[in-house]
Amino acid sequence: MPSTGSNKPRLFYGYVIVAAAFFANMVSFGTLLTFGVFFEPLLAEFGWTRAATSGAFSLQFLLQGLFGILAGRLNDKFGPRIVISCCAILSGSGYLLMPHITAIWQLYLFYGVIIGMGMSGGFVPLVSTVARWFVKSRGLMTGIVLSGVGLGTLFMAPMANWLISSYGWRTSYIIIGIIALVGTMLAAQFLKRDPGEVKLSPYGAEKANMDSLTLQTSGFSLREAIRSWQLWILFVTYICVGFYVYSIMVHIDPHAIHLGISPAIAATILGLIGGLTMGGRVLIGSFGDRIGNKSGLILSFSLISIALLWLQFAQEVWMLYLFAALFGFAFGGIAALQPPTVAELFGLRSHGALVGIISFGFTVGAAAGPAIAGYIFDTKGSYDLAFLVCIVLAVLSLILAALLKFPRREGLAGKT
Repeated sequence: MPSTGSNKPRLFYGYVIVAAAFFANMVSFGTLLTFGVFFEPLLAEFGWTRAATSGAFSLQFLLQGLFGILAGRLNDKFGPRIVISCCAILSGSGYLLMPHITAIWQLYLFYGVIIGMGMSGGFVPLVSTVARWFVKSRGLMTGIVLSGVGLGTLFMAPMANWLISSYGWRTSYIIIGIIALVGTMLAAQFLKRDPGEVKLSPYGAEKANMDSLTLQTSGFSLREAIRSWQLWILFVTYICVGFYVYSIMVHIDPHAIHLGISPAIAATILGLIGGLTMGGRVLIGSFGDRIGNKSGLILSFSLISIALLWLQFAQEVWMLYLFAALFGFAFGGIAALQPPTVAELFGLRSHGALVGIISFGFTVGAAAGPAIAGYIFDTKGSYDLAFLVCIVLAVLSLILAALLKFPRREGLAGKT
């Protein structure tokens, strides 16, 4: 195991980082993505439109991305423990306030603003920290960390449906809030910014023939990366991803119910999407380590385009299950390859901030998608047009990924 000292530890602490980040993602995103399960109970009690209700989720994602840039920058300087602990307090508080909603502006404040700010620590600081701990197997480890999102969704969506049916949506949000606050806060205490804090070298640094300090400081500065067209190709690509992924994550449950499927099975379909992301994140993330991140992205975007095309014809439960499996697997790969692609293109010098910028593009799309899909349903009476837009954006993201080329810059450890 990598170590700068003569006495090598029995367990490389990077694996503890991966486990803690996995658990943090499982809790934070597992609770967040129950929104689709709470969707119908909120509509039933308050009579809001789907577009208006979806807008709170959209605002949450917009602020998650915007503050994610700041969270990435703070993580570069101060490390993940402080950043994620503060974010856990915000997210937990937002969920605990949700039972007190009586008007839609409160939904936007509690869920959109407070939880949105809290969720800024749910992705960028975690994946950026893992990238600093691993040179070899970076894609695989990132995939494992992000598979926590899938596991959380797999269990939390059906659990939320059971809680709502047993105790009502208000009590259910109290339970969700406690889980989010305690679970994320606990995981944050095990996180450290980089191996240098415990006198270790990143895993695989010996083969890269670079020491820990060189790996952390090599690559593009933030200003240099912003001037690169490669960054903006990725930015636009992930706007598209955010649009169609979260249009599906928010509306697949109500879409299934609209088709006459029971709420329990609809929640299971949503959970299956999350569960299958685990396979995509691990397998396609590992594939990117061996074959290249660009090839992994092209594969993932091809699969997700096929899945969305299939959804246009899916009317029965088994067809929706098949869609959920393919869509979840493909999205898992897309998510897992984002941080390693940033490291490969731009190095680690400003990795947290750059992942934050691209993630902001994702959240811009994630903010627009659910609200637009909800508006289309309100005006057309079905999701057909919304899903067609998703197909177009999936094909566009495939084309943009194929255009990526790695910039040449002397002295850049771009393929660390």
